[in-house]
Amino acid sequence: MSAENSSTPYTDKSYGTAGDSQTESGNPEDENTRTDSTGTQHTGTQKGPYSSYHFSPVPPEPKSKKQQKKPMAMGKKFGLLVAAAAVFGIVAGSTFQAVNYIGDKMFPGETTKIENTATTQSSSAAAKGVSTSQGGESVAEVAKNVMPSIVSITGVSVQEIPNYFGFGTQQYEGQSSGSGIIVGQNDTELLIATNNHVVKDANSLTVCFTDQDGNAVTAKDLENTSAESNSQSSDSSTELENGTAVAAQIKGTDSDNDLAVISVKLSDIPEDVLSQIKVATLGDSDSLTVGEQVVAIGNALGYGQSVTSGYVSALNKKVSSENANSTFIQTDAAINPGNSGGALLNMKGELIGINSAKIASDEVEGMGFAIPISKAEPILDNLMSKKTREKVEDENKAAYLGITCKNVTSEASEMYNMPVGVFVDSVVENGPAEEAGLKAGDIIRKIDGTSVETYDNLVSQLEYYEAGEKIEFEISRADGGEYKDQTVTVTLGAKKDAQTSTDNNGRTGNN
Repeated sequence: MSAENSSTPYTDKSYGTAGDSQTESGNPEDENTRTDSTGTQHTGTQKGPYSSYHFSPVPPEPKSKKQQKKPMAMGKKFGLLVAAAAVFGIVAGSTFQAVNYIGDKMFPGETTKIENTATTQSSSAAAKGVSTSQGGESVAEVAKNVMPSIVSITGVSVQEIPNYFGFGTQQYEGQSSGSGIIVGQNDTELLIATNNHVVKDANSLTVCFTDQDGNAVTAKDLENTSAESNSQSSDSSTELENGTAVAAQIKGTDSDNDLAVISVKLSDIPEDVLSQIKVATLGDSDSLTVGEQVVAIGNALGYGQSVTSGYVSALNKKVSSENANSTFIQTDAAINPGNSGGALLNMKGELIGINSAKIASDEVEGMGFAIPISKAEPILDNLMSKKTREKVEDENKAAYLGITCKNVTSEASEMYNMPVGVFVDSVVENGPAEEAGLKAGDIIRKIDGTSVETYDNLVSQLEYYEAGEKIEFEISRADGGEYKDQTVTVTLGAKKDAQTSTDNNGRTGNN
């Protein structure tokens, strides 16, 4: 059987005479058509001796009717939909949590990056060809952009004052206010620049962040909430009406240039506050010109951030004060107590100076001074790279140096041509200082790169180091009638093992 016949098993078949060619078709009209040997088709009725046999196609079996389903009720549909959604939500939620957990373990989250303050340039000023340092936006625009990078700093110090009855001394806790500028961050800390004299005598520091309106926390606010903050020791931030106060640590100081960097743990800053603060954009103080307009922002008198404006009165002004002997930017913008450590800005909103001092006198008006940022920047970079330390609370780990000492005052420094620092009056025999090579007559100027000016400053810095640590001391030693600087490495001893000896000024040997 041919392939063609096998494909149509139920078609009609007509058989003619032996001389005719065979024709196959499934249509009845093909019975009247035949083809001869020449291939020509002839129509008409041609009957042979045999009648044709017709086979009817086998009819297909009837398909059974499918039973028509009744439509589902709306309530049932809705119930199934809700159930499916609930199952999907549970599965998706569990999967999401699992992915997050595995992701956090394999790829730890990145530190929140704090944006820099915006800088502006007036299009009209640019169109007129005015330089950007003299153009810029209004004082209000500069203040609005830069305010989130300015902080208020409150320091608490414990001072000894003579007893009222004249017998001995008694301790007095005082507060001081200053300003700071957010200048950077690392993986765990927010870094703030300020003046050394703002933080040098503080036993504890608190930083308050401000918003664009300049709202800040005053020292009185902190005093009123101190009991509450002490009871919540697990949280280092205090929510107040006008801002958030956070504990800070001194990272490094440079007394010669009246600069310091303090740090705040990023984990201590609430998320809503972290999203609002900014890092100050640094400018170029070397490009300033006399007569250029500037803006000063700071925590004046401890009452919160205030804005003043003025002009550059002089450049590279040599000024000698109890805090620093250096060159400054002189401005007539009002710089009041509490402004120390605050920002001096150009009209683009860039930081060009750190407010440091003013001359207060009945004969003087409008003379404020700021440390040029081009001079301060490398010093701040060095201070920011230092390790942040916390006070050693364990008495068994407390360190001591083994010296008796005196202060080299500014008067003594001028009179005897001596460096300002801590004068070593004597060294304890076989103590850490003697073993390291320190001698009587040496003047200690820096510990681990941080300046020391007084005995109290020396003691307070040693409180951050443990016994057994090796620390570099920068000293000045008299040699041939002049003092020469050198570095001595001291392995600190344990304070519990120290022998106490007292000099005439009451400075003890377990320092």
